[in-house]
Amino acid sequence: MSETIQSDAVVKLTDSAASQIKTMTQTEENKGKGLRVYVEAGGCSGMQYGMLFDEKRDDDLVAEFNGVSVLVDAFSANYLRGAVVDFSDALTGGGFKISNPNASQSCGCGKSFEA
Repeated sequence: MSETIQSDAVVKLTDSAASQIKTMTQTEENKGKGLRVYVEAGGCSGMQYGMLFDEKRDDDLVAEFNGVSVLVDAFSANYLRGAVVDFSDALTGGGFKISNPNASQSCGCGKSFEA
């Protein structure tokens, strides 16, 4: 993968999120892939977040956190710059959460936002 500089990262991972993702990339299906964070039209607020394990593409912006590569396409970067992905293993309200400073309004589900 290309050289990356964390301070220029579009999306940052907390230590907790990086640790959980690193565990998830140990499966045969996800081995060697990075975490793609993206936005697309949809959801109850107009735009929705998505995350999946994927191969790097030529136009991706890439950053690394504790050995985890984060991939963001150019379109999504416009909406995600400065966002932070966190993970909590709490029984209630646990899972991955994205804090996005570019969202003027977020839905109660936490998966969609308005830019």
